[in-house]
Amino acid sequence: MNISFPEGPLVYDGDRLALVFTAKANNDDVERIITAEALEDHFGAQSAREDDLRAAFESHRDAIHKATARLIEETKVAAVTLRSGYLRMYGSR
Repeated sequence: MNISFPEGPLVYDGDRLALVFTAKANNDDVERIITAEALEDHFGAQSAREDDLRAAFESHRDAIHKATARLIEETKVAAVTLRSGYLRMYGSR
């Protein structure tokens, strides 16, 4: 499977306490979400505030993309949410 993470907006979703980012799987757009809990537990976000989540994402973009790509390959679904439990089981690095 060809998975890429083109430059695109990093959108804060206050209803889900998460960040939404751009990904493509076999050239199809796929919704990718990482929860505030995952960013706090595994990537050093200080809180669920937007600025803290964005800073943690930017500091660990490569590890987040790697974990997301692994989840895409495993599930082959159109929308994936990267949660703390997944990262705890399979690692975030």
